[in-house]
Order: sequence, then structure tokens, then C-alpha cells
Amino acid sequence: MKSLKTTFKAAVAALAIIGGAGLMPAHADEQYFPLQSYRVGPYAAGGTGFFGGFIDYLNLINTRDGGVNGVKLTWDECETQYEVERGVECYERQKSHPNAAAWNPLSVGIAYAMIDRITGDKVPLITVNHGRTDSTDGRVFPYVFPLLLNPYSETSGIVNYLASKEGGLDKLKGKKIVVLYHGSPYGKETIPIYELLAEKYGFTVQQIEVPHPGNEQQSQWLTIRRAKPDYVVLRGWGVMNPVALKTAAKVGFPASKIVGNVWSNSEEDVIPAGEAAIGYTAITTQASGEQYPVLQEVVKTLYDHGKGNLEDKKRIGSVYHNLGIVNGILNVEAIRTAQEKFGKRTLTGDEVRWGFEHLKLDEAKVAALGAKDLFHSINVTWDNHEGDGYVTFQQWDGKKWNVVSDWIAPDWKLLRPIIEKSSEAYAKEKGIKLRTAADAEGIATTN
Repeated sequence: MKSLKTTFKAAVAALAIIGGAGLMPAHADEQYFPLQSYRVGPYAAGGTGFFGGFIDYLNLINTRDGGVNGVKLTWDECETQYEVERGVECYERQKSHPNAAAWNPLSVGIAYAMIDRITGDKVPLITVNHGRTDSTDGRVFPYVFPLLLNPYSETSGIVNYLASKEGGLDKLKGKKIVVLYHGSPYGKETIPIYELLAEKYGFTVQQIEVPHPGNEQQSQWLTIRRAKPDYVVLRGWGVMNPVALKTAAKVGFPASKIVGNVWSNSEEDVIPAGEAAIGYTAITTQASGEQYPVLQEVVKTLYDHGKGNLEDKKRIGSVYHNLGIVNGILNVEAIRTAQEKFGKRTLTGDEVRWGFEHLKLDEAKVAALGAKDLFHSINVTWDNHEGDGYVTFQQWDGKKWNVVSDWIAPDWKLLRPIIEKSSEAYAKEKGIKLRTAADAEGIATTN
């Protein structure tokens, strides 16, 4: 077995090659993506899948279309190992490159550390499916975009799904739900919203922490067995997820009563658990599988010619790879949207921000992009930086994920006042003036 040091050296060498393929000297007709990726470390499965999909889509646009209206997409990767300090170092190293479109770190910790920095630099920060819940409020966070899903809308979607299994929200009264969460800021963020929804709908909730990274959970699952809940919500990340499923099986808790959150929904979470994962269900913003036209295009244009980013072709169409593809679609279409206003040229970060704030992909547009049923839609506005928040649920049959629900929307009427209360408190603390629609239409002359 290779040592971690040897593996890391190999990964760095590979990244130099990968980065060189994407990053070229800046020209007026190029748009740059700084990628704070992680291809080694405990969360490498998520990083290699997501950034592999993201790069595959950027490559598809360059190879098939010649870029976005003639503007080539460039990038380079900086290895973070999912560590905040490394992520900030990468930021400082990459921010000097001209023509940056947006940052996409796929890390809650790194994203939190970047908010003040990117706001000063006026370059968007994309936190697809994660990040600060209150950054949904564009009045306070003009450059942060928790696209598709934030932690609170995810929680609402999960509770709405459990209600659909019981026959309605009123049927949740008297039910018992345990939330098993990762011992990190990410894991803890939904504690108050679960308590609020429990009070609103009359179910009881018990929230149990699993210390990072989650290799040992025997005591937590013995507690769950004694509690005899109707459902367990798994709010995990990385190795915590397969360990949870295997430990649940050991104590006799059925996988069919466990519902995973959006970072507990990948093949890498269930395959290592073996038979213990059969029947397990998880939320997702994008379906898995490679049957979608955009995935077929990626295979035909890239992988059939040895240009795909994934080392293992079997991962094409996996959850993390598809999330990277969808993230690529969102970034590219934001650029395209901004070009319609500012011209078919390289854009400033603030112009790309405008593009994200006017990103509207309805179901017809999603279908035209080759992504029908891959994801639902998105409708971003200057004050709502998430979009529609539609989710679906997939169940693992031992070999593949199968969609088992319709697209479900969160309870925005409940959530929006909570989000605004938090964001306004942040604005008061930081001395931030709330933006208006008119403010959002203004464009800074430089990044």
C-alpha cells in the first residue's frame, strides 16, 4: 500500500498536469475559474467526484462549443485537503489571476473563511448545497450564492418527505425523530431548525453528535436503539456515513428508517456499507445516472477521446460527479446570462455576480441543456441567492440509486423570516447596509 506521503506527491503531480491543461496565460477572451479542490485526504471521494464533474462540464463547453460565446473557460486547481488553512492559502495564491469568474470551494469551513475576502474583491462565492443559511439573503450577502439548497431548506424538505410517507404533515404529531449529525459547524447548523419544526408539527426530536471524522459510533447507535425512533436523519460527511449504516445494522436498526441529508447521499456513502445500506434513502438536488443527454455528451465528447477528468469511468453519473456537472451548468449559464447584458466578452467578477442574480433556468431550459430530470430548476434573484430549493429522494437498492419521490419544495413562508432575522443580525454586527434592487443593478467598475 502506498504511503500517504507518496500518494500526496502523486496527487500534486497530477494536479500540476490537470491545472496546466486548464490554465493558460490570460487573454481578453478567457474566463478563469480558481478551483480550491481536494483530491487527497478523508473527503477525497467527494472532491474528486465534484471537481471531476465540474471540470468535465467546463471542458465540454470548450471542446464542443468553443467556450461561452467564444470566451474560453480556463482553470487551475489548488489542493486544500478540505482544510480551511490550506483553502485560504489557495485563495491568496489564486486571487491574483485576472478574469476570475467565481469561487467554488465545496467546503463550509473554507467558504466561511472567504466571505469577507470575496466581498472585498467583488467575485462571487458559490456554495452549492451548503454554506451559511442566511447567505441566501442577497440584501446582506451580495457575493455569496448557496445555489440549489441551503441547510434550512434541506431540513424542511426532509421533514416534508417524512410527512409524505406518513400521510401528511399533521401525521407527524407524536412521531420521534433522531438527528445524527457530524460534529462540525456544518453538522450543527440545522439544530435550531429541527427544534422549530418539531415544535410546529408536534414530533419529538433528539439530536446526537458524532465527533469528526466519525469512525466510532457504537454508543450513539445504542442510544438510538434505546430511543426507538420512527426515523433517523443522518447528517453526515465522509467516512461517518458508511460507518453509521454498518453500525445501525449491528444494533438492529433498519436502513429503511434512515434518511440521509445532501452530504450523505453518494455512492461512496453506501457501497462501503455493503448490504447494510440496502433500503437507505437520501435527499438530493440532482439525480444520479448517466442516461441524461448532457452526460451522454460528456462521454461522447470527452471520455471516448481520453479527455475525461475522472480516473474511474464507472463514476460517470455518480452523485458527486453529477453535482459537479450541474454546478458547471449553473456557473456557465450565469456567465451566459451576464454576457447578454454586458457583451460576449470576458466579464468582471461583479458582472458575473449580476449574472447569478438573474439566473433563471425553468424546466424547459433545463431540458434544452440536456439535463431534464437531472435537476429541477433554479430561479435566483437579487435577494434570493438559493433559487427554488426543489429536492427529490433516492433509495439505494444495493447496486444503484432509484428516485422514490416527486420534486419537493421547502416551506419558504416559514423559512424566509428566519433567514432574514439571522442575516439582518449579521448586517447589524458588521455594519452592513441592506442592499436594494437598485443597488443590485449597479456594477463596480473594477473587481
